[in-house]
Amino acid sequence: MREYKNMTAESVWNNCLEFIKSNISEQAFKTWFMPIVAIELINDDELCIQVPSKFFYEWLEEHYVQILKSALNRELGQNAKLLYKIQMQSSQSTKHPFTEQLPSTHRSPVKPQELDVPIQNKNPELKNPFIIPGIKSVKIESQLNTNYSFDNFLEGDSNRLARSAGLAVANKPGGTSFNPLLIFGGVGLGKTHLAQAIGVEIKEIYPEKTVLYISAEVFTQQYTDSVRKNTRHDFIYFYQLIDVLIVDDIQFLSGKSGTQEVFFHIFNHLHQNGKQVIITSDKAPVDMQDIEQRLLSRFKWGLSAEISHPDFETRSKIMESILYRDGVHMPKEIIDYVTQNVTSNIRELEGAIISLIAQSSFIKKEVSIELAKQVVEKFVKNVKREISIDYIQGVVSDYFEIDTAVLQSKTRKRNIAQARQLAMYFAKKYTKNSLASIGSQIGGRDHATVLHACKTIDNLIETDKEFRKHHDDINLKFNM
Repeated sequence: MREYKNMTAESVWNNCLEFIKSNISEQAFKTWFMPIVAIELINDDELCIQVPSKFFYEWLEEHYVQILKSALNRELGQNAKLLYKIQMQSSQSTKHPFTEQLPSTHRSPVKPQELDVPIQNKNPELKNPFIIPGIKSVKIESQLNTNYSFDNFLEGDSNRLARSAGLAVANKPGGTSFNPLLIFGGVGLGKTHLAQAIGVEIKEIYPEKTVLYISAEVFTQQYTDSVRKNTRHDFIYFYQLIDVLIVDDIQFLSGKSGTQEVFFHIFNHLHQNGKQVIITSDKAPVDMQDIEQRLLSRFKWGLSAEISHPDFETRSKIMESILYRDGVHMPKEIIDYVTQNVTSNIRELEGAIISLIAQSSFIKKEVSIELAKQVVEKFVKNVKREISIDYIQGVVSDYFEIDTAVLQSKTRKRNIAQARQLAMYFAKKYTKNSLASIGSQIGGRDHATVLHACKTIDNLIETDKEFRKHHDDINLKFNM
């Protein structure tokens, strides 16, 4: 026990904090100890502290009782006691401080004694839209769409790794090296479908597990509300209850430092406790902008699996599956025609099929190749085409009058090398593929080569008028 002539609650607690800080992680210290306020020192051996909520108190008693005991005994001796004052809020937002005599010198299964306070202030329920009203214990709706399953997520070269990893995670959530599992790729390629299919499968195999699917946008809105309502710790506590957390479109957190920080703490807690995290993004971690490095490093702990544009064979399987689902028969030549001409993504392919069936029903005629050509032509014209790397290579090759195979070759001839670098530059600008994926598709280069190409093109645009004209001419073709 230390001896002070004029001990105060603040001085004792500050010394306790110094001891605690040196024995736990920085994140845990900031989350669970910095919000605590020292209130009063009673009889030189009882310290009263104020915590933001009852959930906060319960968390301290569950996870940090021993370190609190050790810190307090160092300051006030072996008979030291810790009393909690829990700052509550009534439904009228009037604060009702009360003190629970809760000595933290031992653990007990008995519920803490509660003073006589208004009933609405006792054990406030966790405020979250996914909790089923009227149920006392916390039960969370998964928010999963059961129409998304592995059965209707067709496998192809473009998604084989992601699908296989998803199945492994579904069979052993939190127990594989794929934690977190980051699924990334362009718009309409099936990222959300696969992420939800994993969650649906987990609920089938492990019905007792708490699974939650949420978009990063909704997560951000919830966090903002929690800050405004002073329920941030309840928000954190809620997400720490989840066994399998699926966050869609994580790139939405870009530039939102507060939301990134709270997600960082939640992620750490879930990962350290063997819980599964599944994330989707339109970019690979290396290409994400305005995301903190410490968060990006967490994303790289597990597996980053890309879903790329489906090839012809996969698109054909998808189209046949959609037609079978809807009970529609269509000649193979029409299937091949639609598949050949709608290449951007799965969502557009399905849209084209629906349009074709609708047109056939409207004019009361069987689907013919002529009708397919009319529908596809109108559909493709009215839908903004997502520019692919193959398309970019074709445009650049045509412009410089060279073969695409020559563009991808190992030759270092100046005109060929510059054309290749331009293709990489435009691929980075107009697609959402990772640098590694761009390099792989343009002659099997690595991401460093693509990065160097982009820097070279930027420099040539600034210093070479003739080259800038080449750039502008090609760029115009992507914006027609």
